[in-house]
Amino acid sequence: MSSPVIRLLLCEDQTLMRQGLRTILDLEPGMEVVGEAANGEEAVRRYGELRQAGLGPDIVLMDIQMPLMSGVEATAAILSAYPDARVIMLTTFDYDDYVFESIKAGAAGYVLKDLPAEELAATIRHVAQGEPFIQPSIASKLLIEFGRRAKGDRNQPQSAESGGEELSARERDVLRLLAQGTSNREIAQQLCLAEGTVKNHVSNILSKLQVTNRTQAASKARERKLI
Repeated sequence: MSSPVIRLLLCEDQTLMRQGLRTILDLEPGMEVVGEAANGEEAVRRYGELRQAGLGPDIVLMDIQMPLMSGVEATAAILSAYPDARVIMLTTFDYDDYVFESIKAGAAGYVLKDLPAEELAATIRHVAQGEPFIQPSIASKLLIEFGRRAKGDRNQPQSAESGGEELSARERDVLRLLAQGTSNREIAQQLCLAEGTVKNHVSNILSKLQVTNRTQAASKARERKLI
């Protein structure tokens, strides 16, 4: 008896990369690409359409940086509506912040785009079977960062007055520019990030500082001497 086919949704804004992935994965035994998306908003919409049509997807391959809505935001939106969804983040970045945000959003896997095709296929099969997977080179960095943050939490416990979660190093970079009145587009240019990624960082900053707008965030950051 043959194994069920793993149905895939490819979410990648670069056309050549998306087409290349489709060619590779359609040739992989037991896999079928059932949909594509070129931005985060389309990824969320296509996932819902495919689910309603009974076409899966069993696995979503999600680029972390896309227009309109980042891969992290799209992943969170998909999992909010479909908690059983399985998303693998596929990216050129191994930054700690990206990995943490992806895990918080509910991603089941995180791999770099330079992963050999056979290893990508193996990762897809692992995640399809319910086994979370983070590329070993990224996992080692993640463990070191977890240890660093845990040590920081022990040495510098937060007071009730400060409140909120600790900002990541990247969020502090964004916050410094935000407090100077810099727009998301300008922040993206200065930090070499996608505008959607900056938007995601700003949302996280507002949430962690427990404020509702950029002005309040800048004011609270100065009060807490974060900038």
